[in-house]
Amino acid sequence: MDILTEDSLLIKNYISGDEKALEILIEKHNQRLSSFIYSKVNNRDITEDIFQDTFIKVIKTLRRGTYNEEGKFLPWVMRIAHNLIIDHFRKSSRMPMFEGSDTFDIFAHIGDEKLNIERQLIKDQIDSDLEILVDELPEDQKEVLIMRIYRDMSFKEISENTGVSINTALGRMRYALINLRKIIEQNNIALTN
Repeated sequence: MDILTEDSLLIKNYISGDEKALEILIEKHNQRLSSFIYSKVNNRDITEDIFQDTFIKVIKTLRRGTYNEEGKFLPWVMRIAHNLIIDHFRKSSRMPMFEGSDTFDIFAHIGDEKLNIERQLIKDQIDSDLEILVDELPEDQKEVLIMRIYRDMSFKEISENTGVSINTALGRMRYALINLRKIIEQNNIALTN
């Protein structure tokens, strides 16, 4: 029995209620998946956490019945692990790094943004003002700016969605920013906290 057939059979058996089938599936791909994760994070504990989170997602998907069997179980599992690795690095890069010193004041490093209503009101007003300014841009520039800034799309994705070259998308973004600066300067607008 080849590997792909074996995976799909184990998946079917697990979905039918055979818990042992999942155990076999995990054990079968344990080494390869663990090695892949470890090669990215270089930490045994984090590797173990991401491995477990990966299979929790796999189990949830299988139980919901939303897994689309195409004989590509391992690549699918690797993609889940890859996304979790990216999430791990995003979370860890947001964490403040503290330099060692004799005097440490935790309040110098944390704050309670929820208590600062004035700051939130100012931010909301800036967002509102910026929306109005963006609406003044030519349609093609506005479209690229919204895709890039608000939807966090790459210029390649923007190019594919708009049907223009990457260079054209880059140019439209550049002109959008230049035009926004002109509007801000001409109207003497302050967009700061």
